[in-house]
Amino acid sequence: MHRIGYLLPEGFQVMGLGTQAVFEFANLVAGQPCYAVENYALNGAARASSGLAIQARALTARSEADTWLVAGVISPLLAPMAPEFPRLVGKIAARARRMAGLCTGAFVLADAGLLDGRRATTHWHWAEALQRRHPGIQVEADRIYIADGPVWTSAGMTAELDLALALVEKDLGAEVARSVAHQLVMHQRRSGGQSQHSEMLRLAPKSDRIQQALEYARRNLAQPLSVEELAGVARLSPRQFSRVFTAETGQSPAKAIEGLRLEAARLMIQSSRHPLEVVARETGFRDRRHLREAFLRGFGVPPRAARRESRIAS
Repeated sequence: MHRIGYLLPEGFQVMGLGTQAVFEFANLVAGQPCYAVENYALNGAARASSGLAIQARALTARSEADTWLVAGVISPLLAPMAPEFPRLVGKIAARARRMAGLCTGAFVLADAGLLDGRRATTHWHWAEALQRRHPGIQVEADRIYIADGPVWTSAGMTAELDLALALVEKDLGAEVARSVAHQLVMHQRRSGGQSQHSEMLRLAPKSDRIQQALEYARRNLAQPLSVEELAGVARLSPRQFSRVFTAETGQSPAKAIEGLRLEAARLMIQSSRHPLEVVARETGFRDRRHLREAFLRGFGVPPRAARRESRIAS
C-alpha cells in the first residue's frame, strides 16, 4: 500500500485537503486499498485559514510516507511559519519516493532546499515572489503542475486536483485516473503544461444570453459559428448581439471565438498525439496552416513547439 502523508502548516488552505478525495476514489475505482492517507502537523495539530482545526500525527524527523504533499497557505510571505517546519520537511524527504507542493506549498519545498536547480510552479499570484526568494529555481508561472524528477509542484486551488490525479495516473494508470475524474465530476483532466488561465473566465460576460452563446460556441468549435448563429442562440438580432457582446466582454465575437478555438487547440496539442490536421479540424480552423498562423499570433510559438514543451513540462 502506498502511504500518502499530508503536511499541514499553520494557516493552511483547506483546498489542499480536498485532494484527498482523489486518493479515496482511486481506492474505490481500483477495488482495493492502494493508498493510505494521513495528516501530519507540528505538535499534532494545525488550524486552517478558514478556522478549521485539524488533529494530526505529530511531524518529526522520523515521520515516514511514500509521497508527501505539502498544503499551501494563502499568503506565504505574510504568514509566519515555524522555521522547524521546512527543516523537518527536508529531513523526511530523504526517505520519501516523492514530494509535492500544493499551490504555495512550493515555498515550503523551496525553503527546505528541495527545489534548487529544478523547474517548479505555484499559484500565479505568488510565482514572481517565489522566483525572487529562490533565484536558483526555474519558476514557470503559467503551468498547472510540473513534475521534475521526484519533486512535484502545482498551481493553486483546483490545479491541486490535477496534480493529485497525475500522481494516481503515474501509480495506477490512465484508466483509473480517468475513472476517478469521472467520479469527481471533473469537467476535464488538465495536462501539466496547460495554462492556469481560462479564456471563458477571462471573457466574463455579465448576461445569461451572452454566456449561453459562449457556452454554445465552446461546445461547437468545429462549426463555422457565424454571428447570425450565435445571435440566434442569444435570442438577439445580429446587430444587437455584436453590440452587447463587445460591451460585455471587451472583444468582438470573432476575436473571442478565435480565443476559444486557440485554447481548445492548445489543450489538444498538449494532451494528445492527434496530428495537427485533426486539431485544426476539431477546433474550427480551416487547415493546419491557418492553425499555425493563429497559434503564432496568439502564443508566440508554433504548435509543434508547444507540444514539445508540454511533454518536457509533464
